Amino acid sequence: MKQLLILLVFPLLLFAQKTATVKGVITNEFNYPIEGVAISYLNKGTITDKNGSYEFTIPIRKTVTVKFSHISYVVLVKKFTARGEKTFEFSPTLVIKNEEIKEIIIKNQRKEAQGITKINTKKVENIVGANAGVEAVLMTLPGVSNNNELSTQYNVRGGNFDENLVYVNGIEVYRPFLIRSGQQEGLSFINSHMIQNIDFSAGGFQAKYGDKLSSVLDITYRKPNEFGVQVDLSLLGGSATIEDRLLNDKLSAILGVRYRDNSLFVNSKQTEVNFRPQFTDVQTFLSYEVNKKLTVNFLGNFSLNNYNYTPLTRVTRFGTVADPIELTIFYDGQEEDKFQTLFGAFSADYAINDDLNITATVSSFNTQEEEYFDISAAYFIGEVETDAGSENFGDVAFTEGVGAQLNHARNDLDALITNAQLKATLKDGKNEWRLGVKYQKENIKDRIREWEVIDSLGFSVRPPANGVIQDQPYTPYTGPIEPYQTIRAENEVNINRVSSFLQFSRKTSWNEHDVWLNVGVRSQSWSATAVNGNTNSHVIFSPRAQFAIKPDWKKDMLFRLSGGWYSQPPFYKELRGFDGNINTNVKAQKSIHIVAGNDYSFKLWDRPFKLTTELYYKNLSDVNAYTVDNVRVRYRADNVTDAYAYGLDVRLNGEFVPGNDSWVSIGYLKTEENINNQGWIARPTDQRLKVGILFQDYVPNLPDLKAYLNIVYNTGVPGGSPAYADVYQFQNRLNDYKRADLGVSYVFADANKTHTTGFLKHFKELNLGLELFNVFDVRNSITNTWVRDVYTKNQYAIPNFMTGRVLNVKLKMKF
Repeated sequence: MKQLLILLVFPLLLFAQKTATVKGVITNEFNYPIEGVAISYLNKGTITDKNGSYEFTIPIRKTVTVKFSHISYVVLVKKFTARGEKTFEFSPTLVIKNEEIKEIIIKNQRKEAQGITKINTKKVENIVGANAGVEAVLMTLPGVSNNNELSTQYNVRGGNFDENLVYVNGIEVYRPFLIRSGQQEGLSFINSHMIQNIDFSAGGFQAKYGDKLSSVLDITYRKPNEFGVQVDLSLLGGSATIEDRLLNDKLSAILGVRYRDNSLFVNSKQTEVNFRPQFTDVQTFLSYEVNKKLTVNFLGNFSLNNYNYTPLTRVTRFGTVADPIELTIFYDGQEEDKFQTLFGAFSADYAINDDLNITATVSSFNTQEEEYFDISAAYFIGEVETDAGSENFGDVAFTEGVGAQLNHARNDLDALITNAQLKATLKDGKNEWRLGVKYQKENIKDRIREWEVIDSLGFSVRPPANGVIQDQPYTPYTGPIEPYQTIRAENEVNINRVSSFLQFSRKTSWNEHDVWLNVGVRSQSWSATAVNGNTNSHVIFSPRAQFAIKPDWKKDMLFRLSGGWYSQPPFYKELRGFDGNINTNVKAQKSIHIVAGNDYSFKLWDRPFKLTTELYYKNLSDVNAYTVDNVRVRYRADNVTDAYAYGLDVRLNGEFVPGNDSWVSIGYLKTEENINNQGWIARPTDQRLKVGILFQDYVPNLPDLKAYLNIVYNTGVPGGSPAYADVYQFQNRLNDYKRADLGVSYVFADANKTHTTGFLKHFKELNLGLELFNVFDVRNSITNTWVRDVYTKNQYAIPNFMTGRVLNVKLKMKF
């Protein structure tokens, strides 16, 4: 009998010993860990440590209710049911109890002290725009601009597209080289549905970031805690994201697939085309926890852009109301472009102890690009009949010019960039030390075959030359027929770089005032070798510093001052001149940069608001001057230019509508350059005034019906001149850029609106919306097409208009 009792009881005892583990990190809405959260379950309890971490066990095959509570946050209740010996990774975000503790909320202002703007990921998911995503949000910030809604590139405080650093999980990412228009560009590297944190600095950033002159965008992809699927569908394409924790919750995996078709926008332009640009992107982030000290990560990306463009006809009217002119163009030929990129990075994070962490990373980026086109254009320029009484009113009354041009290109580029880096972080009480070293090798192979022939009344126009009168067909020309413009080059360049940085940070107190200090220095040594050419080596040092103070005043204010001597060593594009040839002796561009800022947090209508103001000045030397055509940047490949930039950025953000954060941005900028002592002229990015508005609203009696409005106004920049022209002779500005995008969506299901029955019970989130791009159908232009009138010998600048009003339907689902 005793043996039988043992046989019956022993399995029960074994079963009773089996448990599951629940662990995670509890953070607030600003992603900072919360210490001292009380966790109660089954008449037991524990609390989170200083890092917000916790861990406890629960019995299997039983539903356990767990309560997370803190005096400063709303209580969270979660149920767990374990069906086996496994580990639950649960890292919730607690919401501050504003009403109960509004007088004693303690804010972590470390990011603000560093001059970093932290962007809410919800803004990125909800923003409306032709290229919605992180960059679309940036365009609404002061100091950030781009007059091309189809592009995800941006200028910051007078810099160009190539002066911005972009990091994903601490790894620098790159863009294709040969992109010359926004409609070729396709998808941004950054997948908005995979993001956890977004940090942005418009200048005065720390030494831990790389060697660029303008800005830093620092993205962190999330490590999922549970299974989830998100699907977005629209007339512009779609995306799918799947995430989960695998291998006993040691492996977190997230995979995103995106597809985009820009036909909707291209069909809204004035040029009739046979065109379907398609862009595809696959991206993944994997993180495996080997043990509590070691984590191994992988970030991978594959993208393919196919751009097959066959223009047919174009009709554009320009000029004035009293003297309108019409341009009619008939095209023949096509353009076939292909941009394929591969990116992979492995990293390992090792925590030696609570104070010392080491990260090692190896990565590789490869882009293979083809740009092939043969396009012939026959054009007619005519005066439009303006007499309302005429039967030909509105038609072309007289043809002023007839001509043609043929553009040809066979351009290929293959770039391979590999690097390895080691970084360490040491915390010593209130002090923090960061250091790193990186080796990078770049191999670029480039073949350029580009020419343009211009024909007026059957006569080939000679290329521009000093001292030669261009008056064909009246003066016969018996020399060889040459293209009006031609570039022929074959380049192979190898660049080796070794860079390092060291910085020190400290938060302390001065009397009753909070003070943040940061000092650091970067260095880089590089050598550039052109095959069958010369090798040149250079070394730069870049010291930087930041100081911020939060006075112990009744008013919530923070003041900061940052600056340094920033340097930007040349990348391949900066080494290649207008003629396509390589100059390996191009030096790093340098900028003495000073930024003074203030954050003022206050209550308005009993709701939180913050006014951010920054004043900046840049003194640039050894500048590599450039021209901009659409989004194509072409450099002089020398250092004979000086420049400066100064401006003021102001942003007011807060709850203009209760519970919805919106903002208004205003920026003023002036930037000029002096090329080879010819005199000061406006730089291509001299955008004097910028206004951006990002606004969210909802219907009070129907709060699930939400509206999002994105408005941008930029004054015109110098540009639109012919590629061969002297910039000192063409300083006219393009028209102001004005655009408003509106989105309206209805929420059928989300975290605040759950369903237990019916069709909607299968969704964590379900939104259906309409998006109206370019609400007021403003005709913005970013470049000019230059055509000749053989009779008057004039050249006409015909604006190339951007996209018109477009309606889009969008469906968002989360499971």
